[in-house]
Amino acid sequence: MEAQNAAKEIFDEKCEIASDEESWSAEEEACVRRQLDWRLLPLLAVLYMLCFMDRWVRGKHLNARIQGMQKDLDLAGFRFNWALTAFYIPFLLIEIPSNILLKRIVPAIIVAFGIVSIGTAFVKDFQQLCVARAFLGLAEGGTMPGMAFFMSCFYRRAELLFRVGLLASAGSLAGAFGGFLATALSRIPEWGVKGSEVHTWRNIFFFEGIITFGIGILAYFLMPESPQKCMFLSERQRWIAAERMRIEHKELTSEKTELWHVKRAIFNINNVICCMGFFFCNITVQSFSLFLPTILSALGWRATKAQLLTVPPYIVACCFSLAIARLSDRYRRRGILVLFCSMLTLTGYAILASVDEANIKYMAVFFASSGSFPLGVTFLSWGLNNAAGPSIRAVTGGYIVSIGTCGALVATWTYVPADAPRYVRGHSINLGIIPLPITISFRANGF
Repeated sequence: MEAQNAAKEIFDEKCEIASDEESWSAEEEACVRRQLDWRLLPLLAVLYMLCFMDRWVRGKHLNARIQGMQKDLDLAGFRFNWALTAFYIPFLLIEIPSNILLKRIVPAIIVAFGIVSIGTAFVKDFQQLCVARAFLGLAEGGTMPGMAFFMSCFYRRAELLFRVGLLASAGSLAGAFGGFLATALSRIPEWGVKGSEVHTWRNIFFFEGIITFGIGILAYFLMPESPQKCMFLSERQRWIAAERMRIEHKELTSEKTELWHVKRAIFNINNVICCMGFFFCNITVQSFSLFLPTILSALGWRATKAQLLTVPPYIVACCFSLAIARLSDRYRRRGILVLFCSMLTLTGYAILASVDEANIKYMAVFFASSGSFPLGVTFLSWGLNNAAGPSIRAVTGGYIVSIGTCGALVATWTYVPADAPRYVRGHSINLGIIPLPITISFRANGF
């Protein structure tokens, strides 16, 4: 009798799921998904762009450097590189715990970015700059996990990959907007009380911090807590959005994450290979983002022109990243795309390391940016698509991103003041790293 009752419960549960799935048409679900895309993705993209600009990596920090920060704060020798490194140490330490603790505090994180940025406008020396960078790392470490968790409340697992790729592309757009904003804000006349004047590079931090703070407050009211609270959907659409996620989570909760899932994800040879690929790619991406304004200003262009010239490479890189993400998602072919992007990056850095003419070097910057930015997301999706089961897949995503982020620490030391103005050593380091993802992609094809 107990066996019959158990069988009946299982049958009823399956019937309930089947009934739920047949309660709306594919067209209705597609309409709900489009509505979510139009209302959530632009907001998340803006927040992620602010994240990158307020960590100063893509926009302000390097643009501020060529607007007088290096002189005002006495960033002689390796101090500039140490200031960059100060961000990534707390960033790495907080990233893994944030995956466990974060629920829905993305707007609060953005507000924290803004506050730290505003405070940075008033730093007086190298030590204060490093402290500000460290606090920014603490805040920024939870951004991507928080956004990923938020998106997982509205999208099925199969729908997440391309949308996460869209957010990653927004990071490259941040470089473009950072260049425009830095140019405009640095021209604001000096203001403030005596002894705490705000001018040139300080204006960049202060006003971008104000913008970030305001948008963070606004996001608190614009980001719905759950599908049931999406007021931009009709009552039936809210029900569909909630039910499809209930079914998705009901199917996934049958597998609980256990220690063997963690071990299998960490020691799986395919995941190890993808971690290595992400690590080496991230060195190239982060060194490009960290030092592009410095490299361009060393070519002889004045500060304002160097800032504006950082914009087009980032825009092209964003469009290229979207195209690669779409091709990767549609054809499920990662290796050939890694090979193509790596060869494009290889060409760019080969020209940068061997040619002195400024315009040709600027052309090479487009090759380097377009090829390097899509690589990290490609290795991440490669690892996720080959992970067996939701629990292992969840561990795999955090594992690959955490190891890959370590590449940023290496990137902060690829371009040092002693190598100016040609930076042959930095270009050569990136040139030597690029063949490694190519080798890794061929190796991954064997597993």
